[in-house]
Amino acid sequence: MADGTTGSSVRRFLERLEAAPERAALVFRDRTLSFGDLDRLSRRYASGISALGVVRGDRVAVFAETAPETIVAMLGHYRLGVIHVPVNPRSPAAEAKHVLDDSGAKAVVFRAASAAAAAVEELAGRVAIEREIVIGGDGAGAGAGGQTSFERLLEGGGEGVGREDLPPRDEDTALIVYTSGTTGPGKGVCLSYRAVLENTEAVMSLWRVTAADRVVLALPLFHVHGLCLGVHGALVAGSTLLLQERFDEAEVVRAFEELGATLFLGVPTMYARLVELLANRPRAAASLARARLFTSGSAALPGPLFEEFRRLTGHPILERYGMTETLFTLSNPCDGERRAGTVGVPVPGCAVRIVDDAGEDTPFGETGEIFARSSGMMSEYWGRPRETEAAFRDGWFATGDVAIRDAGGPVRIVGRKSVDVIQSGGFKISAREVEDVLRTHPLVADVSVVGAPDPTRGERIVAAVVLRPGGTAPDATALTADLAAFAARFLARYKCPREVRVLAELPCNAMGKVQKHRILELL
Repeated sequence: MADGTTGSSVRRFLERLEAAPERAALVFRDRTLSFGDLDRLSRRYASGISALGVVRGDRVAVFAETAPETIVAMLGHYRLGVIHVPVNPRSPAAEAKHVLDDSGAKAVVFRAASAAAAAVEELAGRVAIEREIVIGGDGAGAGAGGQTSFERLLEGGGEGVGREDLPPRDEDTALIVYTSGTTGPGKGVCLSYRAVLENTEAVMSLWRVTAADRVVLALPLFHVHGLCLGVHGALVAGSTLLLQERFDEAEVVRAFEELGATLFLGVPTMYARLVELLANRPRAAASLARARLFTSGSAALPGPLFEEFRRLTGHPILERYGMTETLFTLSNPCDGERRAGTVGVPVPGCAVRIVDDAGEDTPFGETGEIFARSSGMMSEYWGRPRETEAAFRDGWFATGDVAIRDAGGPVRIVGRKSVDVIQSGGFKISAREVEDVLRTHPLVADVSVVGAPDPTRGERIVAAVVLRPGGTAPDATALTADLAAFAARFLARYKCPREVRVLAELPCNAMGKVQKHRILELL
């Protein structure tokens, strides 16, 4: 951790919880938590885990449901200078084990009787976790296996961690967020307090988000879109989060009809489902028309979807661009023209270059890789100094995304530099990781996984398989269901194939390398 001044950004961030303690910070189901509630509960949680021996610099992994407990735990970690490590709550045990092992997590937080609880149970004795903190358990407190009730911590933890304690430094690591494993096992991206807070403050200012806004958030809190832009963004702006456990287009409409929502943070798949709902319920369009702003990120927003949503609601969706390593670097304007298919210009505090293979800036209208500098830049890949160094070129982060800068300034994303990275439904997915799993299926002799264009997901995962000689294959629908179910035993659902094509052989070049562009042509 770098030396620096005592955590001014962190202190200001936490003090915002005290500035208007009665104002609603979070609405979830039938519960409303005020900023004062978040302040009090996070102090109690911090005091409680401190009593369990969790100290500054320790990592605590949280199976991060989109729920208030995830936010309380994160704020409690910030009070202690504990590093918050969000984990997909539906991760199979193998994926969870990598995150827990790689981060060296001292404790893990999860909900009782959940998929996460099953994964933790499966990993018993195989990961070096000292303490399990269980949400919604039997309230028995500490027990066998080092388990502690989350609720009991809040009841008895006290509020001893407070303003008199030395906050973490701005350059200390606040979060370790794991990438989707696009080049092998996921890497832990270290984000400092300064990076998270300065970058989200810049975006909130750019989008004119204030305490008057009520933000609909149905994004996962293990991904920087929901956790940083959604949760941190609302907290720094003093807005009210209308938190939804999972995306439901009808519930989003209801938030605008009945709960006074003003702003929605989404991904293209969500907008596709909203457009489908509006086609069947034209009156709902009037409710969405009352909104102040709709934004989209994490995947390219198809131009026709942009235009259809604008036609139905009057709102041109504000598209922006970023990634885990750089946070939020480009945005369309809150005021002014938003062009379909573009992700705008640099956010204040950020800069981008579009460069060719020689590292030279490309002319307007020509493709190149995005190199970025960002106020939200990662500090490092956790425990991977060589990969950290390799990610930068003279201080610029090489994103791997290919883009064009229009003459007027806005950037248009073209795709990924590597065909082995699939962007589907807001997630970046390693084709290699999926292939490694499918190759262990008894029917599969060989496989190549590609991302085929999809109007709602950006890309859909398609597996081109060569079957073992003599094997009897079910029909295409049954084979797809079989391989998807098999993959789901080892991978998160969003990484599983949505289509399977059987080929006699995979197209290869003279060196034996699979030519994925030819597979896409066959599709």
